[in-house]
Amino acid sequence: MLRSALTLSMLTGQATEVYNIRAGRPQPGLRPQHLAAVVAAAAICDAEVQGAELEQQAIRFAPGGPARPGSYTFDVAEIAGQGSAGAIGLLLQTVLLPLALAGAPSQLTLRGGTHVPWAPSVDYIERVFMPAAARMGIRAQIELVKWGFYPAGGGEARVDIQAGTTSLQPLQLAERGPLQRVVVRGVAANLPSHIPQRMVNRARNLLQAQGLPVDLQPLRVRSAGPGATTAVWAEYEQGIAGFSAYGRKGLASEHVAAAACDEFLAHHHSGAPLDPYLADQLVLPLALATGTSHLVTSAISRHLLTNLAVVQAFVPLQARVTGELGQPGTVVITRSTHD
Repeated sequence: MLRSALTLSMLTGQATEVYNIRAGRPQPGLRPQHLAAVVAAAAICDAEVQGAELEQQAIRFAPGGPARPGSYTFDVAEIAGQGSAGAIGLLLQTVLLPLALAGAPSQLTLRGGTHVPWAPSVDYIERVFMPAAARMGIRAQIELVKWGFYPAGGGEARVDIQAGTTSLQPLQLAERGPLQRVVVRGVAANLPSHIPQRMVNRARNLLQAQGLPVDLQPLRVRSAGPGATTAVWAEYEQGIAGFSAYGRKGLASEHVAAAACDEFLAHHHSGAPLDPYLADQLVLPLALATGTSHLVTSAISRHLLTNLAVVQAFVPLQARVTGELGQPGTVVITRSTHD
């Protein structure tokens, strides 16, 4: 809610107030990655902000003008004044749209967590989100420079946002076409070489048993701290879906791989083109696209429904969701040509 509100505030010029931030969490209020999003948004539009401090549960954000393209560096740990693996993927999603529609190129250097639970990884943004965004007219590339896992962070990504369209195109994503291949990448940072191999071996056994074509990519990397992840990318004729799971102390590598594969298989058997994460992430840009967009996702998520509610507080549009929570469903978003 906070990140979407910040993005929409910058795009519409409307001041926004957000209350009870993370009120039900064990550590309520702004955490480092949320604070970084507020600071980054304020920097690109000269906003006046109240409450931009860690653990604050209410903020007021008033843009000073439209987003200003340029070169920016945002470091989650530096902004928070403490070590953090706050997700730079979430930070990027806050500022990407305003900068992409600003009429001139921008370059971002983002530091923090590149691969952390409950957030889109740099790989997911590159392989899944960016191609879908490009179909709408958003031209941007992201490059992974340093890996950063929870809890140490220390990762880095560079983003090149090109000067492109000032308006976005709607999407029709109801069909996915045949599955072309499944890429499984097992990654371990500062851990023994057998860990990524065990992850991809487990994934191979699970997916080949389903008769699926698999491209296995075991990989060892360096990072500020140890970490492990299995990522699964399903490449269909008309789009890509992505899934991942992360290791933690005491969790066998095989279980990490199985978790990512199970998520993928549930999506694959649904027949839907969009994974639940991409459906959620496309709501905001589609709300700015003139015309009607039609999405089919393998699971209606609470994030998707919440994002729709936030968008409708800023932008006049019609939205219809068909399907039960956690089940496959459709989303139709219409913005009038007269808005």
